[in-house]
Amino acid sequence: MALVRGSWFARTPCSRFLAHRASVQCHPAASVKGFSSFFFHNGLWRSEAAVSPSHGRGVVRHSTHTCPMPFADFREVSLHTPRQILSVYSQLSKLRLTMLVMLSATSGVAMSPLPTTLPILLSTALGTALCSASANTFNQIQEIPYDAQMARTRQRPLVRRAVSPLHATVFGVVTGVAGPVLLWTMTNPVTAVLGAANIGLYAGIYTWLKRKSVLNTWVGAVVGGIPPLMGWTACGGKLLPTADHPTHFFLPSFLTDAPLDPSMANNPLGAMALFVLLYSWQFPHFNSLSHLTRASYAQAGYKMLSVLSPKKNTVVSLRHTVLLLPLCSLLFPLSGLTTWWFAVTSFVPNLVWIRAAFAFWRVCGEKQARITFQHSLWYLPIILALMMLHKQGMNWTEGIQDIVLEPDPFLVQSWIHGGQARNTIQEHRLLPVMKSGGKGDWDIRRIREKISRQES
Repeated sequence: MALVRGSWFARTPCSRFLAHRASVQCHPAASVKGFSSFFFHNGLWRSEAAVSPSHGRGVVRHSTHTCPMPFADFREVSLHTPRQILSVYSQLSKLRLTMLVMLSATSGVAMSPLPTTLPILLSTALGTALCSASANTFNQIQEIPYDAQMARTRQRPLVRRAVSPLHATVFGVVTGVAGPVLLWTMTNPVTAVLGAANIGLYAGIYTWLKRKSVLNTWVGAVVGGIPPLMGWTACGGKLLPTADHPTHFFLPSFLTDAPLDPSMANNPLGAMALFVLLYSWQFPHFNSLSHLTRASYAQAGYKMLSVLSPKKNTVVSLRHTVLLLPLCSLLFPLSGLTTWWFAVTSFVPNLVWIRAAFAFWRVCGEKQARITFQHSLWYLPIILALMMLHKQGMNWTEGIQDIVLEPDPFLVQSWIHGGQARNTIQEHRLLPVMKSGGKGDWDIRRIREKISRQES
């Protein structure tokens, strides 16, 4: 049916209906609208449509006119309470991820052979947490339209409009400035520069690459490997070899007769070992998680290896899981951060994770991916705890023996004045030997005399 432009019949509702049917028959794909088309084009939600004749055929044109809604239909928004604001800030900061980043930074402080103080430890942890909060906030600001399309992220505060983008930007700027300033003031400029660079690397290059190339995962792994370097440099450790701090290798005792000097552990090999540990840990951790959420990543248009090539995703995961075994068995003891006993005790956790990653590579299933991801959650804390247990120059046996056999009199002073000193000491096993003439033979009378002499 042909419609004459400008005729009375062309302006009637019946003609517009017939023109719409003709356009649908000529273009059947236009009649099928999926969820994504309605999501991206807000105009398709409008009920009013007009038909504009074009070369004798009607074309459906959605009207831009909308009827204003009465104010009675709007609900008054209440102001956020301080508790709600803190909850929003914790979600913008990705609290669990920030806690993990802070743990890795403090591990660098704990593993450093250089002396440190409590203010340096606390300022490093707080400064790193502020840098992580800023990077995560700027990341969410840029990904609002993409987070809205993923079931895993559509409840984030910016997506559900719990906070405005301006408010989130102010929070990101404040934390992004406060973190490096705190690190610069309390530690040193190198640590502050590393913190600021990590913000730019995560919120800038990594976020941009997520929709451009699969290399975003490798950039994200570098971001995860920098926090332990921040803890290392906060104590004054060197990242690059110099004449004053060359690279040293700590060989096993049966291969060398030279005495070990724990101060020689302040070499770049130790910093590199900490970086590689967190760098390689990222791949089996994230690749297994991205395999479980690959449908959401595909819907949002992210270029993830789990979306483009699931098999290669498992290969990369297995490769770095296997790499962690020689890292713990050779590089850490050679760098002097740990003793060679660490190579023995860390073998079992590495073997368990390698087995899970191998099953993930062989089957490429969601069950195996979930097991690999769950193993990554306990693997890192266990390895860090074993590193502290076997830290070079740390003799835990002597420390426990000093507490058990030679307790500080002031620690039991309150027990003595309480009248139940002997029973309390026995309950806390501070007197393993109570017989006369035995090792550690001391009684309450001697402690009383020693305390009275010190008080006088």
